[in-house]
Amino acid sequence: MPTTVKAYAATSPTAPLTPTTIELRDVGPHDVRIAIGYVGICHSDIHTARGEWGATDYPIVLGHEIAGVVAEVGPQVTRFRVGDRVGVGCLVDSCRRCAYCRRGDEQFCAEGYVETYSSTGRDGRPTQGGYAEAIVVTEDFVLRIPDGMALDVAAPLLCAGITAYSPLRRWGAGPGTRVAVVGLGGLGHMAVQLASAMGAEVTVLSQSMRKQEDALRLGATHYAATSDPDTFSRLAASFDLVVNTVSASIDVDAHLSLLAVDGTMVNVGIPEHPVSLDVLSLLMRRVSYAGSNIGGIRETQEMLDFCAGHGIAAVIETIGAEQVNEAYERVVTSDVRYRFVIDTATLA
Repeated sequence: MPTTVKAYAATSPTAPLTPTTIELRDVGPHDVRIAIGYVGICHSDIHTARGEWGATDYPIVLGHEIAGVVAEVGPQVTRFRVGDRVGVGCLVDSCRRCAYCRRGDEQFCAEGYVETYSSTGRDGRPTQGGYAEAIVVTEDFVLRIPDGMALDVAAPLLCAGITAYSPLRRWGAGPGTRVAVVGLGGLGHMAVQLASAMGAEVTVLSQSMRKQEDALRLGATHYAATSDPDTFSRLAASFDLVVNTVSASIDVDAHLSLLAVDGTMVNVGIPEHPVSLDVLSLLMRRVSYAGSNIGGIRETQEMLDFCAGHGIAAVIETIGAEQVNEAYERVVTSDVRYRFVIDTATLA
């Protein structure tokens, strides 16, 4: 029989999130039911709740940074047992047959991956996320949280962590490379820790100097304010890789000028409006402007294991479910260091 669980849901683009209940699907042969302990608040949750990325089917339960414990497994599940510490990120299913899925890039599934929320599952039902007591997910999309890693600090790794990790790995962050991280927020604070652990020389570029101490503590070697007119001339052609984590619009050409020959700037933040650039910014030093979208299941597990091995964790502020609307407003104004995590034991 379906299980009814407590949750918090958005009911319209303008209404505050409110307590509700949702029905989970039956645990199928290959499914895992997870008792959720913690769920991170991603800016994507807010965009979706407020209908800023297109039409949203309300009511909707947000949350794709999920950490908890296995409560039930289907009869054919082989990878997990009751009591295992696990997580769920942005993906809960894909075709698993196309070339992208077979190589571990489920986020590019040719038939379209199934998102943790605001999507349609293979059973035809709308998916609901982790602002809830529990979730049912097929075992192939469940991640194992390493021993010794607390569930609360692990939760944001399932989106913020993999979103920062994937481009750093793909574009070769490591010893001898110079990496700039634009923005020190939920994504940026993970990128700094990860790039530093990979052996890169890390510089944080932020609007002001107010986060310098945090950046250096997280592993950055250098810090500069983009509001300082001398920054871009002083750091011209200085970096092999620039990872832009901010969602606000930036001067793309100015940031491309920071790249050395054959360098790459990667966007992982999603600005509200389209950006433009002068093609000369690319041509003069043969630089590239790229984007990166989360990561596949295999790479996400690799990221979790890497973080555990290097003592990397999200810096969080834990809140009760009743504080979610206040937290949304604080995220929008960048008033969080660096990720809100909801303790689902507080669901009303």
